[in-house]
Amino acid sequence: MNLLYKYMLLTYFTVFSNNNNMTTSKILKQTASLRKEDIKKDWLLIDAKDIVLGRLATNVSNILRGKHKPTYTPHVDCGDNVVIINAEKIKLTGKKLDDKTYYRHTGYPGGIKSINARKILEGKFPDRLVRLAVKRMIPKGPLGRKQLSNMKVYVGDKHPHEAQNPKTYNIQDVV
Repeated sequence: MNLLYKYMLLTYFTVFSNNNNMTTSKILKQTASLRKEDIKKDWLLIDAKDIVLGRLATNVSNILRGKHKPTYTPHVDCGDNVVIINAEKIKLTGKKLDDKTYYRHTGYPGGIKSINARKILEGKFPDRLVRLAVKRMIPKGPLGRKQLSNMKVYVGDKHPHEAQNPKTYNIQDVV
């Protein structure tokens, strides 16, 4: 807020308080906007076993962006680091396992390729299903790419981030 606007607000509050015999504080409340140096990042561990893909992706994207914190600042990477294990045991509702189609393009004319969710889960990299779902919920741009790099997805129970002491985050309690 610029100084002129603050001065106008202060004079308005003093005139209002003098006319109506009300006492008001002259301190204006401002929303805290964090800087990069002020941010404290935690490590969270999420077990994706038997969790619906969309519910997992929305919770993870909110954690990566930092929207679960009261100090959320839209233009700063204030989210936490997330480690997702058991990505191959994710659950899809209805007939999405066979009907949900993912498209990519090779860059050549007529080079559109498609694959369904079942083939991805049974294939070599089943963690791509989780990565794609979260990636599409994060804003596009440099900040979104930085926030997405704070997510680590692994197939199986093992992960190399034991040194960071990740806290277990149970999505079933949140949903």
